[in-house]
Amino acid sequence: MAETMQFDLVSPERMLATVVVREVQVPGAEGDFTAMPGHAPFLSTLRPGIVRAVTETGEMAYVITGGFAEVSAEAVSLLAERGIPEAEMTQEVLDTMLADARAARDAAEGEAADAATRRLSDLAMLGQQLGLSANAG
Repeated sequence: MAETMQFDLVSPERMLATVVVREVQVPGAEGDFTAMPGHAPFLSTLRPGIVRAVTETGEMAYVITGGFAEVSAEAVSLLAERGIPEAEMTQEVLDTMLADARAARDAAEGEAADAATRRLSDLAMLGQQLGLSANAG
């Protein structure tokens, strides 16, 4: 089994990462998972959280707001709704994300309202993980 795999992270704004990694930690909608070389293939939706990619030289971290993951034995491809390097995450960016999520929750009905409420809660927890002020309101 190979010791490394390809990792690609793309958002609508830009290509965030295309690098060879040892593992990728991913915030899946049904729970966090770690993909490593030789992993069984599967697809997953993503929730707001932090993606961590471990390379030969260290760790790279990215904040995502959701999206999709495709995992195979040789590669992990993430298509993020929005993604930014963790180092670029600021209180202002989080506040904008939270405001957008609140507006979506307030406009939603039924099951869509439940999903929007979960997303808002996930974003608030993400802010706390990052040491930022996050009020789901």
